[in-house]
Amino acid sequence: MSGVETRYTCCSGSSPTRNGNSYIPCSRSFPHTCSLNSSLDWRTSLETPRGQHLPSQQRSVLEQKTIPENLPTPTDKYKLKYHQYEADMKEEYKQYSERTAEKKRNHLPCPGTSVEGSQFEDGHSDDLTALDEKALLQRCYTSKPYNTQHSMKKSEAEDVAAERKKQAVVEQVMLDQLSRAVISDPEQNTRGDVSKEVQGHLGLGTAPMRFRKRTLHETKIRTKSGLTENMLSNKLRFDSRIVSRNGRDACRDLIGFFFACDRSLTVYEFRQFGKNRTNALPFIQKGVYQHQRGQKKGKAYDLTDFYIGANLTFQSIDHNLPKSIKQNPILTLRVTSIDEVAMDFLKDSCLEFNQGYSEQLIDDSKVFKKIQGMLRETLSKRGVRVVTGLGKYFRHIDKNGNGFLSQTDFKEALKLFHLEVPEQDFESLWLILDDSKSDKVNYGEFIHAIAGEMNEYRKAFVRKAYMKLDFNKTGSVPMVDIRKCYCAKKHPLVLAGKATEEEIKSSFLETLGESCSSPEEVSYSEFEDYYEGLSIGIADDDDFVNILRNPWGI
Repeated sequence: MSGVETRYTCCSGSSPTRNGNSYIPCSRSFPHTCSLNSSLDWRTSLETPRGQHLPSQQRSVLEQKTIPENLPTPTDKYKLKYHQYEADMKEEYKQYSERTAEKKRNHLPCPGTSVEGSQFEDGHSDDLTALDEKALLQRCYTSKPYNTQHSMKKSEAEDVAAERKKQAVVEQVMLDQLSRAVISDPEQNTRGDVSKEVQGHLGLGTAPMRFRKRTLHETKIRTKSGLTENMLSNKLRFDSRIVSRNGRDACRDLIGFFFACDRSLTVYEFRQFGKNRTNALPFIQKGVYQHQRGQKKGKAYDLTDFYIGANLTFQSIDHNLPKSIKQNPILTLRVTSIDEVAMDFLKDSCLEFNQGYSEQLIDDSKVFKKIQGMLRETLSKRGVRVVTGLGKYFRHIDKNGNGFLSQTDFKEALKLFHLEVPEQDFESLWLILDDSKSDKVNYGEFIHAIAGEMNEYRKAFVRKAYMKLDFNKTGSVPMVDIRKCYCAKKHPLVLAGKATEEEIKSSFLETLGESCSSPEEVSYSEFEDYYEGLSIGIADDDDFVNILRNPWGI
């Protein structure tokens, strides 16, 4: 080593080849040490690898910054770069310290949103928990409108795709109805006499194909000659969804048709196989059906039963449906949109149309509004925790897994979550919900009755966000995929520099994970309950849509 004598030491005098010990080179001369002045403080210090083998006096000297002898003198260019880098690091650290101190003072509040405990009229202080405060961070998106130009482009593309889908379903329905009508139309047999005359002259089997009898089958069904035309012209198209807590069933794309001439209806499911192949398949076969629940139970459907938010009920055993749907004896379809032009035309042509509501239905609505009004203030800021907590609690005690619980279970849940409902109002509510007199009620309907329910416009965006996550339509989404897809770049606190993307994302995942039965995945019902609770304190539909559009990019 160029004039430096080196010696080797070995532990316990044993051979390194036997025990696997390695030799440690030690130098008799030590590196040059000196105190660093202001002109040399930019240099990087070198640690002495053999300091641990030296006495304590020598180690204290070597613990200081050392400068190798052969290090070249830095140029002015590198000195300037280092000073700039040092100044930038100090400034960034200063900003980080200020931001951290501000977050500790403010506890990450949303602009215009108070996260302090609210005082009620009865003097009860409803202190918000940490989860409530983190859930309220999602409301900040209401102050950040979605990009208008980007939104318009997306809406136009979605409208074109939806129109193509509806047109494909209409064509399939017309094709199905026309095919059955032609086959069963007895008027096709009127050309039989002509065929016999031709066959008498030309002989059996020798007549041209255009003169032969081409009846597909003999039928005894008597139909009017203009029935098919009337059915296809006087129809009302409506979109619907299945009221279910199963994600795979709730996200099915259903389009129905009500034929005013004979009061029959049919429902088709639009399905996509791969990227390019689509098909419309019958979901509810065409026929005349009756209400299975409610005040009109046993009465046939008419034009007044079709409006946005209306429920259509069917016996699930009467149809060829998936097993997950047949678990419930009653299939409920919720009307999400209708063809307004066709509805206006049918209203004018139908003399018996009367949209009036029964007194019983009005009284039931008053009971719901009264209970929801009592709990509205309580749920306005902690709605996410209460709604998701109720759903998680009900799923836990639902041993049968059919979604129905007894009156005692619901009373215990209200007491557990500190939701005070007078006994008389609870009995009135129970009489409305338990219309089958089975002493059991679906807990999803119970939650909607006491806390309210999102309108169909909001639910459409919730389903759209979930379908983007669950592109395989399995009914559940891994939490890892939700972490990947959630984007907090447009959150107002992130844009203002008061929080990082990871902090906003972590707060969302923590509150969402708290409502899930399994920490590894999120079901559709849990995802819907989260936004159901978040929707309670948001009055404007566009504000709620911004909460979904900004983080999910829908």
